[in-house]
Amino acid sequence: MNFEEHAAKSLILHQAGIPIPRGILCKTADEAAQAAQEIGPCVVKAQVPTGKRGKAGGIKLANTPQEAQQVAAQILGMRIGDYTVERLLIEEQARIVREFYLAVLHDTAARKPLILFSTEGGMDIEEVAAAKPGAIRRLPVDIDNVPRARDIAGMLEGLDLGAAEQQIAQIVDNLYRAYRTRDAELLEINPLALLGDGRVVALDCKFVLDDSSVFRQGDIAGAGSAPPMTDLERRGAEAGLKLIQLDGNVGVLANGAGLTMTTMDVIRHYGGTPANFLEIGGEAYTKSEIALDLVLSNPGVKSLVINFCGAFARTDVMADGVVKAWHKLKPKVPVFFSIHGTGEVEAVKLVKDELGIEPYDFMEDAIQAAVKAAQ
Repeated sequence: MNFEEHAAKSLILHQAGIPIPRGILCKTADEAAQAAQEIGPCVVKAQVPTGKRGKAGGIKLANTPQEAQQVAAQILGMRIGDYTVERLLIEEQARIVREFYLAVLHDTAARKPLILFSTEGGMDIEEVAAAKPGAIRRLPVDIDNVPRARDIAGMLEGLDLGAAEQQIAQIVDNLYRAYRTRDAELLEINPLALLGDGRVVALDCKFVLDDSSVFRQGDIAGAGSAPPMTDLERRGAEAGLKLIQLDGNVGVLANGAGLTMTTMDVIRHYGGTPANFLEIGGEAYTKSEIALDLVLSNPGVKSLVINFCGAFARTDVMADGVVKAWHKLKPKVPVFFSIHGTGEVEAVKLVKDELGIEPYDFMEDAIQAAVKAAQ
């Protein structure tokens, strides 16, 4: 779950004791002018849960209320990535002396949290990593501990931070604790700025909450931004199914997220492109008709792979749901089955008898046939 900048700053950084600029959230150009009247020279910032807002023209300076109103009118309604700008953060301008980059994220290779710090703030960290990999300091942290003061000091050593070093070290510690407390996947400040008055302030913030931890973060989860959905994805969500619509032409229906992702990977391996992610594991197999209809409603689908592997769930029960759905929906695209595991004999017989289709002995063969049919 992604959070817009204003929510990340007020709910995460401010509560963690990390300084942020004064800002007012607005929804109209008139409100922006009133906020600028109160704040003074300001920055008008589009509030969407995605990056590169500045490059898209979604962040502009305004020195008067009139300018703020004009700029706000230009930014509101703008499309940035997959989002339409509906809110603005009117924030006081800052006299920046230096810009830094600071983040805490998951290091999947090391299986532990990782703190990143760079004196090359205000830029895309990917560009910094590519051009100057040595400009990024890394501090891995054992998941059972918090970073020690001497470890943070070691990460910052030799960066010529002067009097700001103590402030930055405290912010690093506070940010890591917020990352742990708030079940973050990513907590990023870019830029973290040294101002002319000597303060170190977070001028931007990106916060991504681990979706599986939403139940523990009820006091902030409501401030998160719903991901953009296609009409089919929305229909799936309303039915309690997790559908992700893709640009490919091979439809996928499998039981379990792992098997679904494996099926998608094998489709790509054989030169095809999956049209969706949709799994019907657990109780979702009872929604076979809805699931099949969702996949077939995607106009890009030219063939379909149905891949069942039963362990605790019985493949004959899942196949029965698909067969009943099949008779109602009458698919017009070629469909290729792969069925293995508990209830396999009964499931294969059911598909052969009811649909006249011979399931493949190997998943790879079913997928190769589907890829070829979709070409």
